[in-house]
Amino acid sequence: MNVTIDKNSGYCFGVEFAIQMAEDELAHGQQLYCLGDIVHNRMEVERLHQQGLRIIDREQLANLHNCKVLIRAHGEPPETYQLALQNNLELIDASCPVVLKLQNRVKHAFDLSQRQSGQIVIYGQPGHAEVAGLTGQTGNRAIIVMNEADLDQIDFARPVTLFSQTTKSTAGFYKMKALMEARIAAAGGELDSFDANDSICRQVSNREPALNKFAAEYDVVLFVSGRKSSNGKALFSVVNAVNPRSYFIENEAEVDEEWLAGAEKVGICGATSTPLWLMQQVAERVQRIGELA
Repeated sequence: MNVTIDKNSGYCFGVEFAIQMAEDELAHGQQLYCLGDIVHNRMEVERLHQQGLRIIDREQLANLHNCKVLIRAHGEPPETYQLALQNNLELIDASCPVVLKLQNRVKHAFDLSQRQSGQIVIYGQPGHAEVAGLTGQTGNRAIIVMNEADLDQIDFARPVTLFSQTTKSTAGFYKMKALMEARIAAAGGELDSFDANDSICRQVSNREPALNKFAAEYDVVLFVSGRKSSNGKALFSVVNAVNPRSYFIENEAEVDEEWLAGAEKVGICGATSTPLWLMQQVAERVQRIGELA
C-alpha cells in the first residue's frame, strides 16, 4: 500500500506563527494563558497543554490580572484589548496579519456605512473567534450570514457591504453573493449599492484546486482535522466531492481498516489547522494496516 501525505496540507502561516510564539514563551517556563483554543485541533491543544499553555474563556479572562495572555491567529475584538489594559495583562498578539488587515477594512467600511445608512454583512460562522473579532469592529452591529435563510435579516433596499470570514469556501462565498444580488433585484434596489469583498485568505482558497487534484489521485483519502475547524469542514467538502472514498478523522485512532479494503494508494491531507506530526501519525497507522493485510 502506497501512502502519501499532501505536501500542501497543514498549517497556514498564521497558525504556524501563533504556535511558534506560544512555544517560545513556554520555553521560558512562564505561565501563559490563551484566549480560546490556539488552533481548532484537539490533539495540538493537548500537546501544548503538556508544555504549560492554559486555555481560558472570556469570563476567566475578566478575572485575570498581571499575567501573559496569547491572542491567537483568529484575532480579537477591541474590547479584549481594553480589558487587557484595565487588568494589566501583557498580550502576546499572534493575530494573523491577513485577519488584522480584514478587521481594518471592516472598520473602515462600517464607519462609511454609518453615513450612508448602510449595512455590514459577514459571510461566516456565528460564534467563530474570527467572526467575533470582525463584528467587534462594527460595535457588534454587523449581520452574520451562513445560508440563504439568514439573508432575511438584511434590508436589501439599503446599501450592503459584504465580507467573508477568511477561512470560508470560495464557492460558498460566491453563491452567497449571487443570492444577495438576486434579493437586491427583487427588492428593487440598485446593484451599485452592493459592495461584495472576497476576503478569503488566498493560502486557504488556493488549497481548494490543489486538493481537487490530490483527491482524484488516490483510491482512499483520509482528511485529518479537528471537528471544530471551519476551514476543515470547507476543505473536506472539496475532497469528498471529488473522491467518495474520503473520510474525515481527528487522529489515527479513528482510521477504520475496512475503509482501506482493496486500496493501493492512500492519500492523507488536512486543514490549515492540522499539524504535520498528526498527519504523519495517521500515515504510520495506515502503513501498519497495509503490512498486516
